[in-house]
Amino acid sequence: MTKALTMLKAGLLVLMMATMAVPVMAVQPDEVLEDPALEDRARELSKGLRCLVCQNESIDESNAPLARELRIVVRERLVEGDSDDEVMDYLVERYGEFVLLKPRTDGWNMILWLSGPALFLIALGVGASYIRSRSKAAAPTEAALSDDEKKRLEELLNE
Repeated sequence: MTKALTMLKAGLLVLMMATMAVPVMAVQPDEVLEDPALEDRARELSKGLRCLVCQNESIDESNAPLARELRIVVRERLVEGDSDDEVMDYLVERYGEFVLLKPRTDGWNMILWLSGPALFLIALGVGASYIRSRSKAAAPTEAALSDDEKKRLEELLNE
């Protein structure tokens, strides 16, 4: 009987831990749109928008008041008939590109995206040229002994 009770407790513990591991979405019931297609679009857009308070969470996951306001703005824009790109452009215009979890790779951002690999290639070139120049350099030689030094050395060795 105690073995069965222990197994039951273990099973309940595993079930409880499994349900706690599921990510909790912060969308409130009063935010959900009646049209399932619009709600799906709103959820997809929300997953790509950064919570400006939490900064490493999407607005879909964040419980911050500003994230709630952003979710509502997204849904309002979709109800008004905006396309997904128009909604994103509106939010970027209002909050800047920081609101995007994945920054755009066009315009001035292209410089940022390409500067890392470019600097890496430049560093490889500088390193390779340094190593090549070091291998071609003449090995340092020791200066020969002067006549006085040779004479003194012979005197020391003969003693």
